Amino acid sequence: MDHRKELFDWKEPYDTAGTSDLFIQTMRDCCRFHYDNCPEYQRILDAADFRPEELKEEEDLERLPFLPTVFLKKHHLFSMPLNRLPIKATSSGTGGRYSKIGFDAGGLAGAFKMVIRVFSKLGLLSPVPCHYIIFGFKPHRSNHTAVAKTATGYTLLTPALSRTYALKYENGKYEPDLEGTVKAFQKSAGSAFPTRTIGFPSYTWFALKLMEEKGMAVKLPKGSKIMLAGGWKQFYKEQVDKHEMYALAEKILGIGEEDIVEAYGAVEHPILYCDCKKHHFHVPIYSRVIIRDVETLKPVENGKLGLVNLITPMFRGTPILSIMTDDLGILHDAKECGCGIDSPWFEIIGRAGFVDIKTCAAGAAEMLKGGTGK
Repeated sequence: MDHRKELFDWKEPYDTAGTSDLFIQTMRDCCRFHYDNCPEYQRILDAADFRPEELKEEEDLERLPFLPTVFLKKHHLFSMPLNRLPIKATSSGTGGRYSKIGFDAGGLAGAFKMVIRVFSKLGLLSPVPCHYIIFGFKPHRSNHTAVAKTATGYTLLTPALSRTYALKYENGKYEPDLEGTVKAFQKSAGSAFPTRTIGFPSYTWFALKLMEEKGMAVKLPKGSKIMLAGGWKQFYKEQVDKHEMYALAEKILGIGEEDIVEAYGAVEHPILYCDCKKHHFHVPIYSRVIIRDVETLKPVENGKLGLVNLITPMFRGTPILSIMTDDLGILHDAKECGCGIDSPWFEIIGRAGFVDIKTCAAGAAEMLKGGTGK
């Protein structure tokens, strides 16, 4: 039986309680596949004395060895031949290193269903054409990053009348063109159709500040939305509070907080987390989230701060079942939100120190080196 297909065919994308048994079955299937087809991953599990059959209930996910994102930037693991992977995407890179993840056809089919169901649930799919202003990379043959593919993919949520990119490839590198986005805002304000922005919150903020400094403000058509994704990256020192962003967006573009949506994810964990009307990231049925103590790496109870461990059985190209991020977060019970979505939600507080993440990665690397294999 194809448990993965059954999971991604489930109609309610936030029914985590109703899909608990199915989720763990899918995780067990996926873990077995990677154990049998990726020698490096098999050595990691063997070194931790863990077998796929030990995944019997959700509590067992805590013992599944995780791979830190920084480990995947140094070790490119695959469970299928590269010629059988329709898409191979990379992270944006840290210090010249980047993760390289292989996405299999079955996983991509599930991802498509996930996107349709999550965006439909949040009312983001529409037949009404839109102008798009993308605060991200304009596609170029040299750019294989997942963030570039995702940003352009989001423009398929509605028919796209136009696409304006904030980062353009010129003279061998990407250069920001905030003036171009400002002109696009001015032009879009006079259109009969709405405008949607998508992309890095940093460049979105910079464009809004530029307009404020110039004394410019427009009123975008009804139905316009701001969609934020990708994090602040190298501009973490310039990061502002969400409510400060919301206030400036309403002042400059006439877009209220209810029309601002934020997404969270990573190439190493390509699950779509979109915030609800209360601006909280609820856990969909396609994943589970564990918060771990920074020092002991033991799971902490809901409401406590720790490292964010993300789990999914979506893909079989690369063993990304359990990923340790460098994000610090808190997991909350569904009842603490009040938006009507009945699944736990998490908030991202900041990033952990590099030493903490390096220690996690060193542990995974030691398992890879010291395992017995079969």
